[in-house]
Amino acid sequence: MKIAVVGATGRIGAKLTRMLLSEGHQVRALSRGGSALDELVSLGAEPFIGSFDNGTGELNAFFRDMDAAFLMVKTDWNNIEGHYRAVAQRFVDALKTSDVKHVLSLTSMGSEVEAKTGHFESFHQLETKLNELTSIDLVHLRAAWFMENTFAWIRPIARYGRIGWSCLPDVKMPWVAIDDIAELAARELTHPRGQHRVALEVGSQDVSMHDLVAIIGAEIGKPVAYRVIDIRREEVKTVFLVRFGTPERWQDDVLTADAMNSGLVTFHGQHEGRPHLPTTMEAFIRNVWKPSYHANAAPLEDEPETFALWCAKD
Repeated sequence: MKIAVVGATGRIGAKLTRMLLSEGHQVRALSRGGSALDELVSLGAEPFIGSFDNGTGELNAFFRDMDAAFLMVKTDWNNIEGHYRAVAQRFVDALKTSDVKHVLSLTSMGSEVEAKTGHFESFHQLETKLNELTSIDLVHLRAAWFMENTFAWIRPIARYGRIGWSCLPDVKMPWVAIDDIAELAARELTHPRGQHRVALEVGSQDVSMHDLVAIIGAEIGKPVAYRVIDIRREEVKTVFLVRFGTPERWQDDVLTADAMNSGLVTFHGQHEGRPHLPTTMEAFIRNVWKPSYHANAAPLEDEPETFALWCAKD
């Protein structure tokens, strides 16, 4: 098959591209260039310089003569809603005149909800726009939280022995490893379902924050606490805006947390049609997270304070 991969040098796209090439498929790799793209070209990928995120390159030619395509959007935290709308329109404009008959789009859990749900709403907008492609078989991969996002809590745990976040401690959330997403994407791209629209919730395991800190504590041999951060508190908002982020990011975070904690965005059960994925949170923490923790847990001089550190400190 001839497959076009958007974001081919990213965390998911690079793994996906390598897998497709190893299986003998032709891959056109979209990137802004650099050594990561050069490496994929050395493996047999066809390079294509450009970006749907910023609208550069001859994008209408990217999907030409391709059988299938993988789509994803890189978040612009300074223009969250507008960015997803703009990129989705660029996808549609380029695909509707192409030869592509099968599209796999990486979206998010909660994208089926039409409401003010923060970051989930952006993916709802993406899916709605892509659904205009009536002549293309379309699969939405509604991904869970990335297990790799837990790396942001290595320093807070090393320094303060706790995680601070806005999710309620007992809310069960699905998590997924990036490698599992890439492997599932490769299967879906190379074995089309022949259906116009399919939505797959992609998560390996439902884990609450209480569960997560217990798993981490057991692996590193010391207790890890969890603190709920009420991000609607004026003190928290002020600190964030002055030191860590933009008003747009703040509003997105507030709406996202509200959607999770209120149940507006619900997480379907592990046995309700979700594809089986192999990586459990326990295995990820043991085999991937813990080695990184031990490599980065030593005290640092003049460590810059991130929002994650600020939320965890005494």
